Order: sequence, then C-alpha cells, then structure tokens
Amino acid sequence: MADLLPVIWFVLIAVLWLGFLFLEGFDLGVGILMKTFARDERERRLLLNTIGPVWDGNEVWLVTAAGAMFAAFPLWYASLFSALYLPLTVMLLALILRAVAIEYRGKRGYSQRWVDGWTWCLSGGSLMTAFCVGVMLALTTTGLPVDANGDNTGGAFAWLTLPALIGGVGTVCFSVLHGLLFLTLKTDGDVRRRAHALAARWSPVLLLPLFGWAVLVQVQSDGGVIGWSLTGVAAVAAVYGRMRLRAGGETSAFLGQSAFLAAGVGGIFTTAFPVVLPSTLDPAFDLTIRTASSSEYTLGVMFGVAVVGVPAVLAYQVWSYSVFAKRLTVDHVPPAHTVPVAIRGHASLTS
Repeated sequence: MADLLPVIWFVLIAVLWLGFLFLEGFDLGVGILMKTFARDERERRLLLNTIGPVWDGNEVWLVTAAGAMFAAFPLWYASLFSALYLPLTVMLLALILRAVAIEYRGKRGYSQRWVDGWTWCLSGGSLMTAFCVGVMLALTTTGLPVDANGDNTGGAFAWLTLPALIGGVGTVCFSVLHGLLFLTLKTDGDVRRRAHALAARWSPVLLLPLFGWAVLVQVQSDGGVIGWSLTGVAAVAAVYGRMRLRAGGETSAFLGQSAFLAAGVGGIFTTAFPVVLPSTLDPAFDLTIRTASSSEYTLGVMFGVAVVGVPAVLAYQVWSYSVFAKRLTVDHVPPAHTVPVAIRGHASLTS
C-alpha cells in the first residue's frame, strides 16, 4: 500500500486538474468572450447569466487541485510554485479581479464607465487566469532548472520558456473554444448561431496549441504506446467534434471537445509518470511521486477523506448543472436597472 498511495494521488491530482480545465475552461472562455464576442450590454449580461450559478463552484477544482498537491506531494508543490512566483501572483490577482468584476459590474448600472471597467477586468482576468494555469501545467510536464534539492536555479524568469508559452496560449485558446461550445448549449437565438459559426470555423486553430503541448511532452519524454495512443485519440476526438458541429450536432461536438481534453491531458500525465517535475539540469534531479510525496500515514488519511468528499462534490455539481440546464436568450435579460438622477444626487449627499 505504501507504494500504491503515491500512484493513487498522482492520478487523483491529474483528475482534479482535468476537472478544472473542463469546468473552469468554458467558464473562463465565456469571461474572455465578454469583450470580444458580445455585441451589447444585454448580450454581455446574457453571457454572464450562463455562468452565474456555477462559476464559483468551478473554481473549487483549482483550490482542491493545488491543495492536494501541497498535501500529497509537498516537494512538488514547493519546487513548482516557488519557481512561478510571478505568474502565480498574476493569476491570483486575475482571479480576484474576475470574481469582484462578476459581483460589482452591475452595482452601478447607470454608470457606463463603471460597467465597462469591470467588464474589462472580467475579460482580462479570465484570460490571464487561463494563461497562467497553462504555463504552470506545461512546466510541470516539460521541466524547470531545479537542482538536487528541488530549488530553482534559473532566476525569477526561469518559467518563461517556449513550452510554457505553448501551454499558456493553448489553455487560453481551448477555453475560448470551450466557452463558444458551452454557449451553443446554454443560449438560443443570435448568440447561439454566432457561437456555433465561430466554433465551427476556428476549432482547428484554437485546439492546435494544446495539441502541440501534448505532442511536445510525448517527444520530450519519449512517450510510450499508451501516451501516443491517447494523443492520437485526442486528435480523432477533435476531428469528430468539428465534423459534428458542422453537421449541427452541438451536444456531440461538446462531447468531442471534452474527449479531446480528457485524452490529451491523460496522454500528458501518463507520459510524465512517475516524474512530477522534470529537471532541465540533470535527469537525476527529477522529482518523482516517491521522492516528492508525503508520508504513508498522510496519504492514507487524505485518501479516506477523498473517498467521501470527491463523490459528494461531483454529485452536487451534477445536481447544480441539472437545475440550471435551461437555455437562455436576451429576452430573458430584463433592461438594466437605472437610478433616477434625483435619487443618485440625494444618495451622494446623504453619504
């Protein structure tokens, strides 16, 4: 059992990151599209309403994945996160701006500058969050200049590498496409038609960087039969999703996109196993599931909690999505509430 627990936790952490990319992916994608896709304020409010009931629940997967890394593989967490202070600080600020923007942008509907400012925060925060997560995951599968103690020797910008940029851009592009496909399932009318058309046209381009990351990991780590097979399945799933979308099958296209993500991420983590953070200085310095893991007792206690907690979280999220499964249109979005000038003036005087 002592040898099995690190393997179990490696798989669970991979599943948690997969869940984050799947759920928060369309969430971040819709956020990015607030400025680039929506044509007016009613459409922006419509896009916000599609993720309104679920966005904060989706972020739980990020917290859980990072927390599981910290508890199960503390040396992996310490080496990776200490080398990524700059992008992770940017990600934290982006997450804060994004959350505040969702709550605040409608609080002063009579001020267009207020609404536009928070919309930019929401869109930019979503984009930077997706980019920084992609950078982090790409580096944990392609490597950093860490020494025998797991310390970063490359300075504050050691993370700024070509694989990291591919992973960051790939996650952003995937999120945009995932958001477009989500809108084809959650909206109707002109927004749905435009999302469908854009997804069908740009899906090969938007999936290419993420697929490139998967191929890069296979080449760099000399991926075996399973790794290359899963990468091939990802390619087939991407083609299937685009064909189904062009044929009008929006649900099957979304499932194809999801299969692309699952197979691609599965291929990446399968090929990386048992290394959790490669060293670009010397393969002897690689962190593995055994050299970076917590004690058997800690992993065992965590596993007992996960057996109860993970199914409960999954059940809740399935229930919440089923409750808010209805399609939305701009007709469901009432006109923005405006405060009369006289009342605004009175409020400012009394405050």
